[in-house]
Amino acid sequence: MTLASHWRRHKMNFAALLVGLGVATALWSGVQALNQQARESYDRAAAIFTNGGAKSLVTARGAFIPQDLYIKLRLAGWKTSPVLEGTIRLQGRSLRLIGFEPMTLPRQFWSGSLRDQIGSGELFSGKQMTIASPQTLRELALKDGAPLHADNGKTLPPVTSVGDAPYGTLIVDIGVAQDFLGRLEKLSRLIVGDPQIIAAPPLASVVGDELRFVDAEEENDLARLTDSFHMNLTAFAGLAYLVGLFIVHASFGLAFEQRRPIVRTMRAVGVSVRTLIASMLVELVILATISGAAGLFCGYLIASTLLPDVSASLEDLYGAQLGGRLSPGFSWWASGLSMALVGALVAAGSGLYKTSRLPVLSSAQPFAWRELQQKYLNRQGLFAIAALALSFAAYVLGASLYSGFAVIAGLLLGSAFLLPVIFSALLTLGERFSHGPITQWFWADGRQQLSGLSLALMALLVALSTNVGVGAMVEGFRKTFVEWLDERLVAEAYLEATNNSAALKIESWLGGRPEVLAILPVWKTRIRLSGWPVEVMGLRSHETYREHFQMLSGAPEAWESVQSGAGALISEQLARRLGLEIGSRVEIPSDLGVWRATVVGIYPDYGNAKGQLRVGIDAFAAHWPQAQRTNISLRVARDMTPQLIEALQSEFGGDIARVTDQATVKQISMAIFERTFAVTAALNALTLAVSAIALFASLLALANIRIAQIAPLWAMGVPRARIAQIELARIVLFALATAVAALPLGLALAWCLVSIVNVQAFGWRLPFFVFPHQWAQMFLMAIATAVAASIAPIFQLSRKSPAELLRIFSNER
Repeated sequence: MTLASHWRRHKMNFAALLVGLGVATALWSGVQALNQQARESYDRAAAIFTNGGAKSLVTARGAFIPQDLYIKLRLAGWKTSPVLEGTIRLQGRSLRLIGFEPMTLPRQFWSGSLRDQIGSGELFSGKQMTIASPQTLRELALKDGAPLHADNGKTLPPVTSVGDAPYGTLIVDIGVAQDFLGRLEKLSRLIVGDPQIIAAPPLASVVGDELRFVDAEEENDLARLTDSFHMNLTAFAGLAYLVGLFIVHASFGLAFEQRRPIVRTMRAVGVSVRTLIASMLVELVILATISGAAGLFCGYLIASTLLPDVSASLEDLYGAQLGGRLSPGFSWWASGLSMALVGALVAAGSGLYKTSRLPVLSSAQPFAWRELQQKYLNRQGLFAIAALALSFAAYVLGASLYSGFAVIAGLLLGSAFLLPVIFSALLTLGERFSHGPITQWFWADGRQQLSGLSLALMALLVALSTNVGVGAMVEGFRKTFVEWLDERLVAEAYLEATNNSAALKIESWLGGRPEVLAILPVWKTRIRLSGWPVEVMGLRSHETYREHFQMLSGAPEAWESVQSGAGALISEQLARRLGLEIGSRVEIPSDLGVWRATVVGIYPDYGNAKGQLRVGIDAFAAHWPQAQRTNISLRVARDMTPQLIEALQSEFGGDIARVTDQATVKQISMAIFERTFAVTAALNALTLAVSAIALFASLLALANIRIAQIAPLWAMGVPRARIAQIELARIVLFALATAVAALPLGLALAWCLVSIVNVQAFGWRLPFFVFPHQWAQMFLMAIATAVAASIAPIFQLSRKSPAELLRIFSNER
C-alpha cells in the first residue's frame, strides 16, 4: 500500500506509464497479428493439396505438363492426380483458380469440410460446382448456388461455400479449369499418393527427365517471397516498441526519483533491499499485465485498420490473398503479454538497480542521484560506442537482411545512447562560458533537467531520424519509380487476350489498322532457376525497346544478341540472387531441354518480387512452343488510343481479358505503390506520435519536481511569466538540438535502407536522393512536438501560487 500510494498522488506519471507500455505492446502486437494472418493464409493456400506431406510432380522445364504424361504414369501404376492452377478476374479482383480431379485425388490430402464436401458424392456424380470460402463469397456479394461470371465473359459453375476452402481461391473440376483458362490437355502439377504401388516402375523409365519431384515447402513460394515484406513490418514494429519503452523507462525513472523520500523512510524503519525490490517487481508485473492487455486490444484494432492496405500490397506485389478478418490465436495473446512484461522489466531495470545501490542516508539527496546519473552517463557512453562498433561490424562482415537490420539497430541505439552524453557535455560548456546568474542557471538547470528528459529526447531522436530516413527512402523510391514507369510504359495501349488463338486473331486484325504503328507481342512463361521462380518474356526487337528500355549495364550490341537468340536480359534482382553479370552464361530450362544463353544486359525491375528474364521472341517460340502468348503492347498514333480500344472491344468482346491505355496502367501502378507504403507511413506517424507522448509525459511528471528549482529564482525577483518563457526556450532548444542530431542520423538510415536492406530484401538497389524540404518539415515537427508537449506542464508551473512556491523553503529541500 505504501508503494501504491505514490500512483494516487502522481496520476499523470501513472497514466504515462500505462500509455507507454500499452502503446509499445499495441504497435508490436498489431503488426504481429498482420504477419500471423498473412502466414496462415499462405499455409492454407499451400496446404490445400499437401496435407499428410504429399509431394508433387512438376515439369523439369518450367512449363505446363502435357496431359499424356499423366496418362502414361497412371497406366504404369503411379497413383497421381492432376491439378491445374491459374488466375482469373472476377468483379475486378484477381482470384486463384484450382482445377482438380475428384476421382483420383486421395481424400487424406484434403482437410475438414473440404473432405466432407468431396465425400458427399456430388462431385463424383458429375455435378459441376465451384467451391469457395464463405468469406470470399461475402466479399463478392454472392450466395450459394450463384453462377460466377468472370470479367472475360466466361462463366463458372454455381458456387458452394465450404469453410476450409482457402480465402481468395476457387476450386473446380479440372475439365472446367482447362476450358476456362484455355489450357486444354495442360496440367500444372501432379499430386503423388504415398506409398506408391510397389510394382510401379521408376519415374524416369516412364517419363524420362520430363518431370521432377518437389516438396510442399518448395511449392510455397508466397511464404518465401513475402519474408522480406513481413520482416520490414516487424522491424518497424520493433522500432515503435522501442520508442514506447522509452516512455516506460522515463516514467519509471521519474517514479523512482519521486519515491526517494518513501524509499529512505522504508529503509530506515528496517525494510530490506530484497523485500523492497521484490515489492516493486510485483507492482511492475501487475501494471504490465493491465497495460499489456489494453495494448493487445488496441493492437487488434490497429491490425484491423491496416489489414486492407497490407492485403492490397501483398496482392499487388506477390499475388497473395489474405483473409479479410483477423483471427489471432492464443499464441498471439500470450506473446503480446510476454512482450509487455519483458519490456516493463527492461525499462524499469536501471531504476531498480539505482535504488538497490544507493546508501540509505543519501537516497533522498538530489546530489547523490546526480553523481549516480553522471556515472550512468559514462556507462551509457560506453554502451553507445559498443552499439556503433557492432553496427560497423555488421556492415563490414554481414551479407544478409538480418545484418542490414543489425546495422540500423546498432546505429539507432548507439546514437540514442550517445545523445544525453553529448548534451551533458554541451550544457557543461554552456555553463562554463556563460556570464550572469540567469544565464548560468539556465545551463546548470538544463543539466539537472537532462536526467529526467534524456529518455524522452532519445525517443524523439529515434522518431525524427526514422521520419527523415523512411521519408527519404519512400520519396526516392517514388521518384525512381515514376521515372522508371515513364521509360518502361512507352506503348500507348496494352492488351491481354483470353487465350493464344484469340491473341493471334487480334494481332492479325491489328495489322490492318492504319493507326497502329507497331505491334509488340509479349509472350510469357514461368520457370525455376536455382529453385527460384522466374518469369521468362519473349520480346520482338523494335526501336521502342532500344530507345526507352532502361538498363543498369549492358554489352555492346545487346539487342542484336537478344534478337539472334544468343543473349538474354535479366532483372537486377535475378542477377544479384544468382551472382550473374554481363558475359555470364545462364542455363535456362525449357520445353526442349536446357538452353544456354549469355547475359548481355541487366535492367531494373522495381516492385517485382520474382526474377525476370527477357529473350528474343523467335528464341522464345522455339523453346516454349506451347507457352502463353496473350499479351500485346501497341504503339498507336497520337490521340487515337481511345478509338482503337473501343474498336477492339466492339470487335472481339469476350476474346479480350483486359485492354487499357498507358495512362491507366501508370495510374494503377502508382496506386499500388501508394498502397504498398501506406502501412509504412502509418507506422511512421504512430512512432512520431509516441515520441511526442514520451516528451509530454516526462515534462508533466517533472513539473512538480521542478518547483524546487524554480522557487529560488522566483524568490529572487524573476517573474513567473519570465520563468515560463525560459522553460519553454530550454525545451525548444533541446528539441532543436535533437533535430540537428536526427538529420545526419536520418540520412545515414536512408542510405542503409536503400543500399543494404532494400538490396537484401528485394534484390534491387535504389539511387540515394536527399530532399531538403523534408528536413525543414522535420525541424518544424520537432518544434511543434516540443511546444505541444511543454505547454501544459509550463502552464501548470506558471500558475503556481506564491504560497506553493514559498512552501518549498519550509520543508527539507
